[in-house]
Amino acid sequence: MPPTTLARRALVAVLASVALLGAGAVPAVASAPAASREHAGYGESARLAYQKYVTVRVLKGVFEQGDTEVVDRYVRADYIQHNPLAPDGAETLKNLGVAIHQQFPDAEYDVKRVISEGDLVLVHSNVVMTPGARGQAVVDIFRFQGGKIAEHWDVGQEVPESSANGNDMFSTESWPRTEQPGPRWLTAYNKKLVTKAFDQLLVQKDVSALDRYWGSEYHQHNPNIADGVEGAKAGLGGFFQAFPQLKVTPKRVIAEGDLVAVHSHYVNAPGERGQAIVDLFRVRNGKIVEHWDVIQDVPATSANDNTMF
Repeated sequence: MPPTTLARRALVAVLASVALLGAGAVPAVASAPAASREHAGYGESARLAYQKYVTVRVLKGVFEQGDTEVVDRYVRADYIQHNPLAPDGAETLKNLGVAIHQQFPDAEYDVKRVISEGDLVLVHSNVVMTPGARGQAVVDIFRFQGGKIAEHWDVGQEVPESSANGNDMFSTESWPRTEQPGPRWLTAYNKKLVTKAFDQLLVQKDVSALDRYWGSEYHQHNPNIADGVEGAKAGLGGFFQAFPQLKVTPKRVIAEGDLVAVHSHYVNAPGERGQAIVDLFRVRNGKIVEHWDVIQDVPATSANDNTMF
């Protein structure tokens, strides 16, 4: 969905002015919990938990408070940026935070769910620049290096007024109704299952994969597709017919517990720039039971040379 609303245009204007702004005084960073600091280097679970803490702290610090110190503490100076509106570097991120806080002092980065695997953290959020607005559905992906954020990808989509399935773009409808990922011992199995299901359904365009890998209870959060497996069959079947040359290229898969995200490049027809899409799936008892996604058109130009992928 093209980012053309007033809120999106306002954010573009902020980004365009970032280079002209200094990184003025902002509130100090709250320290990481003592347990996080003490155990950041001990054990995979502690490391992943620390990465998640840092990611949320940086997002909320930058976008809600205009906090530059949080960037100094947790982001590498040579930070690599894939958002097409922003240049590389931690200084750009600091200036962006100051600019947004000045123009949108009540902006809220409402984090819905966070997962981490390896050196990657994925955050699914509702970003609202002005109170009362529906805002954007946003997925951020961060790569850590040496305990600091080194690289960032994101995808953003305006939240529509209505939905074809009756679900909003953020809620959890499958049981248990929690935004927290399930136990990590499920991660490898669920990642393998979703990778195979995604390949058959979206890369190979085999709609019958919905019968093999999707549960009879299936909750859809894409606002343009009806709920349930039958809704997915109708929606994707029509999509595949409309775009027979569709090419879907997965770029990275991130999983934790029962949540698995696939970051992909969708190109409807040869020669098009296509769309950056993150599909997020929830798995229960070996079946996919819920799906969220965020879709953004790949623009013609970018403020960095890194592509969106």
